Amino acid sequence: MSGHRDRSERLSGSASRGRLFGTPRMRTVASQVFVLQVAVVVLLVVAAVVALLLQSRSDAEAAARDRSLAVAETFAQSPGTRQALKSPDPTELLQPRAEAVRKATGVDFVVVTNTDAIRYTHPLPDRIGNRFVGNIQPALDGAVVVEWITGTIGPLVQAIVPVVDTDGTVIGTVTSGVTVENVSGTANQQLPVVLGAAGSALILATGGTALISRRLRRQTHGLGPTELSRMYDHHDAVLHAVREGVIVVDGNRRLVLANDEARRLLGLPPDAEGRPVSDLGITLSMDELLESGRTATDEVHLAGDRMLAVNQRSTSRNGGTPGSVATLRDTTELREVTGRADVAHSRLRLLYDAGLRIGSTLDVVRTAEELTDFAVPRFADFATVDLLDQVLRGEEPVSAGADGYPMRRIAVSGVRSNPPIYPLDSLIDFVPATPQATGFRSGRAILEADMTTFAGWQEQDPARARKMVHYGLHSMISVPLQARGEVLGVATFWRSGKPKPFEDGDVTLAEELVARAALAIDNARRYTREHTMAVTLQRSLLPSVLPGHSAVEVAHRYLPAHAGMGGVGGDWFDVIQLSGARVAMIVGDVVGHGLHAAATMGRLRTAVHNFATLDLSPDELLWHLDELVTRIDHEESGSSGRPAITGATCLYMIYDPISRGCVMARAGHLEPALVHPDGSIDFPELPAAPPLGLGGLPFETAERLLPEGSRLVLFTDGLIENRERDIDEGLRMLRDALAAAPPTPEGTCGAVLDALLPDRPSDDIALLVARTRVLDRERVADWDVPGDPSAVSEMREAVTEKLGAWGLDDLVFTTELILSELITNAIRYTAGPIRMRLVRDRTLICEVADSSSTAPHLRHAATMDEGGRGLFLVAQFAERWGTRYTTEGKVIWAEQPLPGEA
Repeated sequence: MSGHRDRSERLSGSASRGRLFGTPRMRTVASQVFVLQVAVVVLLVVAAVVALLLQSRSDAEAAARDRSLAVAETFAQSPGTRQALKSPDPTELLQPRAEAVRKATGVDFVVVTNTDAIRYTHPLPDRIGNRFVGNIQPALDGAVVVEWITGTIGPLVQAIVPVVDTDGTVIGTVTSGVTVENVSGTANQQLPVVLGAAGSALILATGGTALISRRLRRQTHGLGPTELSRMYDHHDAVLHAVREGVIVVDGNRRLVLANDEARRLLGLPPDAEGRPVSDLGITLSMDELLESGRTATDEVHLAGDRMLAVNQRSTSRNGGTPGSVATLRDTTELREVTGRADVAHSRLRLLYDAGLRIGSTLDVVRTAEELTDFAVPRFADFATVDLLDQVLRGEEPVSAGADGYPMRRIAVSGVRSNPPIYPLDSLIDFVPATPQATGFRSGRAILEADMTTFAGWQEQDPARARKMVHYGLHSMISVPLQARGEVLGVATFWRSGKPKPFEDGDVTLAEELVARAALAIDNARRYTREHTMAVTLQRSLLPSVLPGHSAVEVAHRYLPAHAGMGGVGGDWFDVIQLSGARVAMIVGDVVGHGLHAAATMGRLRTAVHNFATLDLSPDELLWHLDELVTRIDHEESGSSGRPAITGATCLYMIYDPISRGCVMARAGHLEPALVHPDGSIDFPELPAAPPLGLGGLPFETAERLLPEGSRLVLFTDGLIENRERDIDEGLRMLRDALAAAPPTPEGTCGAVLDALLPDRPSDDIALLVARTRVLDRERVADWDVPGDPSAVSEMREAVTEKLGAWGLDDLVFTTELILSELITNAIRYTAGPIRMRLVRDRTLICEVADSSSTAPHLRHAATMDEGGRGLFLVAQFAERWGTRYTTEGKVIWAEQPLPGEA
């Protein structure tokens, strides 16, 4: 304090002596800044005035030129000027006009001359008739001349413009001139205003500079540059020499200053100053303290492996700048006391995080990967998981044999690549001397603290063991994966390089970590078993191979949902051969997953097969199916408590290769995609209807004529919709995939799945692609049958002729017999038109259509009955027969195998 008082007195004495002798000494920073700022302001004002004068001069010259030229051209181009020059006395006509123009425009003179340069007009009448002083020859040549001259009235600008007659000849000139002084008078009148404004600006700037200098003088306490530099050197030396950290933070919570000790204690980067406190990467508690700026006294905070005692005070007290200053002391004597608490806290935190990150899915392999990924590098440098093969299949674990413990490696993680351990997917038969086998047999974790001693673990593979030690692996813990009293496999943790070896305390932590993972793996194993059973049931209920059809060429795919994302669902598809060479195609989806969904799907598929044998139209079939689902729901949900199957959807369509017609109906399902032979794609609009089991609304059909080679793409919503995309995005992706897909059904299936199949499907996917065919009209014959019994013989003759043309003479007898019976019944029991049709497909199809809706019934006639054996004979000779109803009546049909295909 005495030094500071002496320095103040010395400064006061110096200032007094300066005032005494009247010689101002600019020793302070404020004085120097004041003089510099005043000088800068004066220079700026002078520069502005000079620039204004120069600009005014330039503007005056440009204005003089433009005015003289405009007046001369206007006067010269006036028609009255040409007429006056041709008159006997041009001066009498032109002089009044020239003077009027001169006075109106503000020019100094307007002079008109003839081609001999004799003046006709002049402001001074006594100069009229004299020769024009100047060079008018360029104007006589047709050019416009603008020139600067110094005349009797001073510097001026004059413009000489030719007067051109109507025939293009020059008959005279017009000269207009104005002095620069005449034009610049306005700018000169503004100059006092400009100079006054500049003076006012100079006064204001000087006053502002004085205020700034006064504030600067108060902030620097009147010290000069040398004294400030010396003071900063002393401050810097003291700040960085003390063994206590000092941190200064401003009001915006940015680091202003940190001494060397603070940088060391907090591990601050070199560019820390100027950065926000939150970006310095210090601990959370220290970050909160510095951000808040609150007062703190000997608070203890953890910074890395150091315990710091922190004091913090605000710098805004007593009018100071906003911010805070904190001091840090390293209290190393508390490390040993708090070390155990830190270890316990970190282990609890590790186990808590493990519970959140391990077991997020019901997938055995994924759960094992989560364990190894979590352990590296938090707990170990390398981690592996080996499981019994039956566990991977979802089966109950079986005790290993006495000679070994074969397990498959399903997860590997490490801080470096290509470690010399067994790679992923290896089947490892651990010998009894290894820690893995010992732990698997005893159910306890085994610690190999120093692998370099080769205490027995190397007997599994001596050559690989040497590579592992050379690689740097020096410590190992093997922990059995044990859940519900069963050992599923082992997890092994290694450390390498600089980290310290595993200790006994680490074994307990490893056991806790693995126990959590083992329970999740066992849950996933049990789910995998159920998933496998459901997939097996689902695939057994779906058609494994679809028979060939003349109507369509088909390809199909069924993909169950990933085991960890919901498992198998109730998606299904089918292709059913109908009468008349037609084919039915079905895709359905039962909401839900698991065995119940698969079993429900099987029941619905069986029901559709049964309804299809009745040759129902799509809307009628869906109506019957809806009634069946409603009845099953009422029967099962009321008594047994089983879940209802409401929510099943279905798309049913029938394609006729003879007419190329396709009739479609849906119950809550997505529309199919239709790829035309030319590559265009659309989604046929089908009438909307609720899912099966809801009832209340009728089902409606839509019909399309399909060109040959069209591809019908039927699918379930799992193909286009998942957690990452909605239906609209999925439909757009499907359209793009179909546009680029090969024209074959197999190629289309592959291209669609490649484009839309996610890595881990969360829902079943059923895909059916059918490319339409058209039956050649040469393979179809039909006739109108008269309603007279005598027409039967005529029909037999026509059938015999057509079968002979087709090379089917072996079928003439049975076909005549079948058609005779069917036509006779139609004539006997109906009064409307009758039609007969033969179709040569994979079988020979005989059809008789009439207008009656009454179906015949097969019965067995008694021995003495004279009738009733017709349909019995038809059933005996035909491979299949039946009845289907149409809007006009019914069709009775019968199929016979072709020779060589029976």
